[in-house]
Amino acid sequence: MNRRSFLQASTLASTAMMTPAFLRSMASAYTTASRSGKILIVLQLSGGNDGLNTVVPYADDIYYQKRPSLAIKANEVIRLNEKQALHPALAPLQNLYDQGELCIVNSVGYPNPDRSHFRSMDIWQTGSPASENWSSGWIGRYLDSACVGKPPYHALEVNDGLSLAMKGKISNGFAMSDAKRLRQAVDNTRLKNLQATGVSQSGNLGYLYKTLTETTDAAAYLYEQSRVHKATADYPNVAFGKDLKQIAELITADTATQIYYASLSGFDTHAGQKGRQQRLLGQYAQGVAALVSDLKANNLFDDVLIMTFSEFGRRLAQNGSGGTDHGTANNLFLMGGKLKKAGFYNDAPNLSRLQDADLIHQVDFRQCYASIIDDWLEGDSQAVLGQQFAGMGIF
Repeated sequence: MNRRSFLQASTLASTAMMTPAFLRSMASAYTTASRSGKILIVLQLSGGNDGLNTVVPYADDIYYQKRPSLAIKANEVIRLNEKQALHPALAPLQNLYDQGELCIVNSVGYPNPDRSHFRSMDIWQTGSPASENWSSGWIGRYLDSACVGKPPYHALEVNDGLSLAMKGKISNGFAMSDAKRLRQAVDNTRLKNLQATGVSQSGNLGYLYKTLTETTDAAAYLYEQSRVHKATADYPNVAFGKDLKQIAELITADTATQIYYASLSGFDTHAGQKGRQQRLLGQYAQGVAALVSDLKANNLFDDVLIMTFSEFGRRLAQNGSGGTDHGTANNLFLMGGKLKKAGFYNDAPNLSRLQDADLIHQVDFRQCYASIIDDWLEGDSQAVLGQQFAGMGIF
C-alpha cells in the first residue's frame, strides 16, 4: 500500500486489525485504563455572558438606573445575601449554594482587556497576557507537564473540534461529540482488509499509523465506557444537556479521563437579551443540576470540580436594542463537594467605579487557573502559566 492510497483510506476509519505490532502494543494499554485522581469539568459560556444579569446586584440603585428595562426586578431574583442574587433561571443552582457547594468569584478578568470575542477567548484559553499571542492552551500545557504517557482522552472535549485550551506543545486533548458516532466513523471494513507490511516506526507513514491507531483505540474504549452506565437525572433536551449527560456517564463508568470540556454558545446578546439569556441560563442550570445529581447518586461529587467561565462580561449600561455590548470583567462559578470556601469569594462589583464604562477586574483569571492546577490537579501552575500567581484557597 503506497502513501497515497493509505491517505485516501485512512479517512474511512479503523486500523486496529492492520496496524504494526509496535503500535498495537502501545495502544492496547489505552483500552484497559481506569480513572485515578480528581476530575475537572470546564464549562464555557461562549459569546460573552452578561454577568450582571446572572449574579444580580439587586441592592444597587446604579444597576437599575443603567438598565431601566433590562434589569432583573428585585422581586424576581433568587436572593443569596443582602446584596446579590441569582437570575431566576438559575433556580436549580440555589441548592448548591445553600449546601456550600458553589463558589462565585466576582469581577474576574485580566489587565488591558480585549473586547474581541476571538482575542479574549484566545487569552482565556491559552492563559497568556493580553500583550502576547500564545499557540498552546493552558490545559494542553498541563498535559505536557504532568500527564506524559497518559491516553489521548485523559482530557476530553465533548465537541467535534478541539479548542485551543486543549492543545499543548507536545500533547493534545481528545475531541468527541458522540461516542457511538465516533466508533462508527472509525469502524470500516474496507480499511480493515488492507494489509500493512514493512511500516517504519519513523517518518510520515509511521506517524499516520500511530495517530489513526490511537484514534481507533480511543473510540473503541470511549464507546464501551459510554455503555457501562446510563444517567438517570433530568437533563435538558438540547445539545448542551446531552453533552453533560455523556460526561456524567463516562465519569460514573470510571473512565480514565481527568478533564472534561464542554461549551454552551449563544451569549452574544447585543439585542433582545432578556428572553435569550433566560433560555440559555435555564439550559445551563438544569444541565448542571442534573450532572451534579448523577454524580452525587454515585458518590462522586467530592472528586469533581466544575468551573464555568465566559470570555468577557457585558457593559453596565443597556444599549438601545434591548441588549448589552461587549464588556470586560465577569463572574466565574466553581462547584464541587469539597470546597474550602463557598458562597461569594469576594464583594460585588463596584458599579460606581468604572473604566471606559466597564467593570474593573479584581481577580486575574490566571489565579483561578493556578489554584485549580496546584490545589486540585496537583500540577505545577508556574510551569503551565509561565509565572507564579497567588492561590485562592478555594479547594
